[in-house]
Amino acid sequence: MSDPALPEVREIYTSCTNPTQPESSKKPQLKRGRDRGRRRAPLLTWTIVATLAALIFAGVWLTHRAYEIKTELASAEQLLPALKNQLLTKDQKSARETLTALETHFGAARLAANDPLWRAASGLPLIGPNFTAATELVLVGNDVLAGAGEPILRLADSWASGNLTPVDGKINVARLRDSSSDIVSSANAIQRAYTRISELDRTSLLPEISAPITSAQRVLDGFRSPLNIAADTSKVLPTMLGAKAARNYLVLIQNSAEVRATGGLPGALAVLRFDNGTVQLAAQSSGKSLGAFTPQVDVDPAQRAIYTDRLGTFISDVNLTPDFPTAARSAKEMWEVRHNTVIDGVIALDPTVLAHILEASGPISMAGDPKLSAAGLPPALDASNVVRTLLSDVYTRLEGTEIQDAYFESAAQKIFQSLASGKAPGDKLIQALMRSSDEHRLYVWSDHKEEQEVLRTTSVGGAISGPRTMGASFGVYFNDGTGAKMDYYVKRTVQLVENCSKDEHSQVTIRVTTTNTAPLDAATSLPATVTGGGVYGVPAGIAQSNVIVYGPAGSGVETARQDGKEVSFGAQRHDDRPVGSLTVRLAPGQSSTVEFTFGKIEQHRQPEVVVTPTIESLDNVLLPMEIANCGSAG
Repeated sequence: MSDPALPEVREIYTSCTNPTQPESSKKPQLKRGRDRGRRRAPLLTWTIVATLAALIFAGVWLTHRAYEIKTELASAEQLLPALKNQLLTKDQKSARETLTALETHFGAARLAANDPLWRAASGLPLIGPNFTAATELVLVGNDVLAGAGEPILRLADSWASGNLTPVDGKINVARLRDSSSDIVSSANAIQRAYTRISELDRTSLLPEISAPITSAQRVLDGFRSPLNIAADTSKVLPTMLGAKAARNYLVLIQNSAEVRATGGLPGALAVLRFDNGTVQLAAQSSGKSLGAFTPQVDVDPAQRAIYTDRLGTFISDVNLTPDFPTAARSAKEMWEVRHNTVIDGVIALDPTVLAHILEASGPISMAGDPKLSAAGLPPALDASNVVRTLLSDVYTRLEGTEIQDAYFESAAQKIFQSLASGKAPGDKLIQALMRSSDEHRLYVWSDHKEEQEVLRTTSVGGAISGPRTMGASFGVYFNDGTGAKMDYYVKRTVQLVENCSKDEHSQVTIRVTTTNTAPLDAATSLPATVTGGGVYGVPAGIAQSNVIVYGPAGSGVETARQDGKEVSFGAQRHDDRPVGSLTVRLAPGQSSTVEFTFGKIEQHRQPEVVVTPTIESLDNVLLPMEIANCGSAG
């Protein structure tokens, strides 16, 4: 049945859609509409095809540019080890050629990163930050080369030409002062680059982009700290060498055969005088000759509580504390009281430092004294025999402390004369001193505030608190308890063990193993100057050591174990750092392991440990960190 309203609806619809068009005109108009549709179809198809082609081209082009950047950066990275080796070997021609090649690779990478299409892609959602980050990485590399490349080559040229080598007892402080601007320029360039890389947000980056950025940050950080220290040091070093006024430095030659927290007993003493770079051996003495100080020199009460009044009584005990600034101030006062000479700073080193120096300079002759020849001591000291000679042979082959002290003074004087004459090239001497600093065998303290502020930030500063001891910093220190030279035979290893933690804090155990390697008949085969002869309550042949362990600031010592059994221990605090101590006594051939566990550690970086340097190589003493298995119980 039809709807009576339908014709009306149709009529209204027809009149609304085509009010003036006669019936006869409707068919031709429909035909024209179909023709326009046919013409639009190819146009739309070609538009889509062109768009797809453009996208494909853009993708291929960006991939090509990405490959260029990746290839150029990889080529540059492969050149870095060669450049480092060329600088160390003073091959200036090859180093300059390598730097030019690096500039070429980074220039090509920068050209690719400046491509208009690449820059446009940086604004895309989701993937855009990857293009931005890659561009930033390239620009940082270019800026490092521009800011540090030439200054480092100029410094290398200066080293290679011998400008840092003493000549006729004088160091060219003017050259050192001139070099400061290049060191500062290099340090600033590296620091700016490190800051820019560190500020990149890597949370949304592809692994192919984030991994090279992380690697670059690690490399820059490796250069950043030493260059910043070198820059600060270069500003004060000329003054420390007497550029403005003469300086006197007390030198403590630490005897590692009788260990102290910073290295060894300060047995031999000397004063070096610097006057506008000219260096003189102004005085020599021994710790014994200074005697006991009554009243004692003033020492921090907190440290005196840990290390007794001996800190301020004998110069041979000022470094029972591992805090070198404290030891240096005490030594300065003691020397000034006895000799009425103003001391501007204190330097401490051990025989292994002398070995590093002799490696740079070559051997020094010790011939001339028939008594020494008859005792079988070597006619020349070199890197291979100086430690054994000074720490063992002198005591076993020379009778009497007077002739022993005379030998030490003679050796120190001849080594100094060798250095002052320029026998050790400046670059090799600096490498020897840097190596000694890395091993914590060389310390420097200044009585001048601006200089000491710089030294406190470095490893040679030897401070137990401050910027170098932030975070998870530990210290393991040893003090002789035998009263003789048995530590020549004592071997030690130190290991950090990171434990499983039950809260947001970490827990670390310090494991110290000590072994007495002296002959089984040491009580009779070794002289009393080595064994102590029982004078201080330790039987001859026995090696006694006090093991002192420092934890990070704010943490605490929870337990101590000796050979697997929990034991009582001394517990104190030093500048908010917890201190645990135990005494270890060993017969020849005996070993013992002590463990201190520290808790409530605010750990923001990998745990680090400083260890008292001994005659053993640090590589043999410090074992790889052990990480406990913290798997779930089920």
